[in-house]
Amino acid sequence: MHFSQALTVMGAFFGLCGICGAAAGPEAQYVDAASGTDWPGFGRTYGEQHFSPLTQIDSHNVGRLGLAWYVDLPPGNAATEPVEVGGVLYYAQGLSVIHAVDAASGKELWSYDPHAGEQAGLGLRFSWGGHGLCSWNGRVYVGTPDGRLIALDGKTGKLVWSVQDAIKGGGQFINAAPRALGGKIIVGQGGGDFSFARGYTTAYDAETGKQLWRFYTVPGDPAKGFENKAMAMAAKTWTGQWWKWGGGGEPWNAFAYDAANNQILFGVGNGYPWNREIRSPGGDNLFLCSIVAVDADTGEYRWHYQFNAGDSWDYDATMDIELADLNIGGKRRQVAMEAPKNGYFYVFDRTDGKLLSAGQIAAKLTWAKGIDMRTGRPIEVSGIRYQDGKAFEMWPSPRGAHSWMPMAFSPQTGLVYIPRLSQGLTFDSRGIDAGENLRVLGANIGAAKPDPLDETSALIAWNPATQKLVWEVPTFGGWNGGVLATGGDLVFQGQINGRFSAYEARHGKELWHFAAQDALLAAPISYRVGGKQYVSVVVGMTGTAAIDPRSLGGLIFDYWTQKRRVLTFALDGNAELPPAPPPVVQAAPDPDYKPDAALAAKGAATFGFNCGICHGPEAVSGGTAPDLRSSNILSAGDIFHAVVHDGTRLAEGMPSFKELSESDIAAIRQYIRSRAADLRAGNAKPPTLRQ
Repeated sequence: MHFSQALTVMGAFFGLCGICGAAAGPEAQYVDAASGTDWPGFGRTYGEQHFSPLTQIDSHNVGRLGLAWYVDLPPGNAATEPVEVGGVLYYAQGLSVIHAVDAASGKELWSYDPHAGEQAGLGLRFSWGGHGLCSWNGRVYVGTPDGRLIALDGKTGKLVWSVQDAIKGGGQFINAAPRALGGKIIVGQGGGDFSFARGYTTAYDAETGKQLWRFYTVPGDPAKGFENKAMAMAAKTWTGQWWKWGGGGEPWNAFAYDAANNQILFGVGNGYPWNREIRSPGGDNLFLCSIVAVDADTGEYRWHYQFNAGDSWDYDATMDIELADLNIGGKRRQVAMEAPKNGYFYVFDRTDGKLLSAGQIAAKLTWAKGIDMRTGRPIEVSGIRYQDGKAFEMWPSPRGAHSWMPMAFSPQTGLVYIPRLSQGLTFDSRGIDAGENLRVLGANIGAAKPDPLDETSALIAWNPATQKLVWEVPTFGGWNGGVLATGGDLVFQGQINGRFSAYEARHGKELWHFAAQDALLAAPISYRVGGKQYVSVVVGMTGTAAIDPRSLGGLIFDYWTQKRRVLTFALDGNAELPPAPPPVVQAAPDPDYKPDAALAAKGAATFGFNCGICHGPEAVSGGTAPDLRSSNILSAGDIFHAVVHDGTRLAEGMPSFKELSESDIAAIRQYIRSRAADLRAGNAKPPTLRQ
C-alpha cells in the first residue's frame, strides 16, 4: 500500500475513534473531538464546524475580553481566516503572502511572498487573494491567484513544494483555503463566472505534492471520451456543445472530510455562461450547484445531490459543508449540512446522500414554493427561467441568502449560526444578445440586470434537527462576517461597520462588542497558548462584498487608508487601537482635464465591462481596489497607459489589459477623469439601490 493511502486509512480509523481520544499525530488536531488547543484548518476540524470547545472565555466573563495585540496589514485582501498550531498564528494576506507570528504576542517570525501578481495573468482580473490556508504535520499550505498550491515549512517559511493546479492563462485561480484531509491536501479553483475551464477538485499528497486524483465536475468533449462513469453519467444531463464553453462548475470553497466513511464532500459552483439556454439548452447539467461525495482514496464518485438543476442564476453550492451527528426522527444520524445560495438549509444523511430535510432560511424567497421531499427537487415558480420575454424579480439574488462567509455549528446547543444576507435582483433576457461575447473571457452572458434591490443582513440561529429559526439579530448593511461558536456558550461575529460582537449562543443576546474600526468579513478563530484562550480575527473590506458600494449602508472604504489588521483578544487584554480618522475619498488634481461627453460615454461602457468588478460601478469603489477618481495618474496619459496596458503594477494586484486598444484606454481614462471632475465639483452621487 502506498504511504499516503495507508495514512488515509489510518486517518479514517482515527476519525472514528476521535471521540475516545485515540487519534495521534496531525490527525489529533483535526478530529471534531480534539481539545481545541490549536486551530489547524479553515473550519478547525475535518467536520468544518467552526466550533472551538474552549471554555475559558464564556458567557459569564466575556465582558472582561480585551485586545491583547494587533498587527497592521498593508493594502490588499484581508477577508482571510488564520490558522494556529503550536503557538504560531499563520495568515495569508494580500495576494497570498503568508505570515507567521507568535500567537500570544503578534511578533512576526517570518513571511513568504509567492509573487502571484506577476504570474497570475488573466486570473488576476477576478481574484483578489485567498480566504485562508491550512496546516499539516509541520507545514502550511496556501493557494495563489495564479493557481499554484504551495507548501511551506511551518518553522522557517521555506518553500517545500509547489504545484500548478489551475490552468494558467485561463482565468482560473485559487482563493479558498486548501484543506488538509487525512494526509491529503484538497483544493479547488475559482473562475467559474469568467472562464471557459471545466471545474475540478484535486487531491495532492501532503508530503510530496504528488497528484493523487482529480474529479471533474463538468463533462468534457464526448469525442475525447470521459474520464470515468461519473462524467459519462453527467454528460447525459447536458445538451448542445457545452464543452466549447467549459461549463463552469468550479468547486472553489467548500470541503469536508467524513473520516468515518472515508469520503470527501465538496460543493460545486454555477455554470458558465450563467444562462443555461446558452451553454446547454435544457438538461440538469450535473454536477453544477451540487454537493458531491467521493472516495477519499481514489476520488471515485459516491453520491451527489443537486440543489438547483439547470442553474441559470449563479446559485452556487460552494458555501461551507459542516458535518455532525444529530438526532432526527428519534434516530442518531451522521449528517452533512449546507446552506447554499438559494435560500434553503439542507440536512443529508452523509452515508448515502439521502436528503433528510430542507428549510427556508432566506428572509425573502421568490423562485420556489418549497422542496419536494419525494424527488428532492425544488418546486420552481413559473417564469424564473426568464425565457418568455418577461423580467423576474429573484430573491435571493446571485449573492445568495448565504455566501462564502462560513456558518458555525455548536454541538453544545445543537444550533447552526448563519450569516444571512438578503438581496433581490431582476433577471431579464430582453435586449441581451450573446453574439461574439460568448468567447470573450469575463463575458458571462446571462440575463441579470445590474439593478440590485434593497439589501439587509442578519445573524440567525437555526435548529437543523427541526428546521426552525431560534433567534435572529439584524446586522449592518448588505454583508456581514463569518461566525465562530465556542464551548463557552458564545457566538462571535463581525459586521461591516466594524462592530465585533459576542452573543449568548442560546438566545442571541449581545454580551460584548469591540470597535474594530473597519469591516469584518472573515470568521474569527480561537486557540490556547500558555494556558490562555485567545480569539483572533482579520479585519478589512475586500472581495465580493466590496464590488458594489451600494450594499455597504453608506459606509466608505478607501483602499489605501482603511485599517486592515489582525486583532487578537484575551481576558483582561489591555491593548488599544490608535484613533482612526473617518475615511474620505478626494479627487486627484487634474488641471489639464477637458470635458468630452462622447468619449466619456464610450469609456463608461468599456470601464463597466473591464474595470467595474474591482473599481466599482460608476467608478465608485467599495474598497476592493483603489477609487480611481483619486488616482494621481489620471493626469498622466503615458503612465495610465503603462499601468492598464503594460501591467507595470502587476505586483500590486493591478492586471494588464493588453487586448485594449489605444482608443479604448483613452476612453476609459476620460470617463474616470469625468467622474473625478464630478467629485471635485460636489456632483458625484454614489449609485443607489432600487427599493
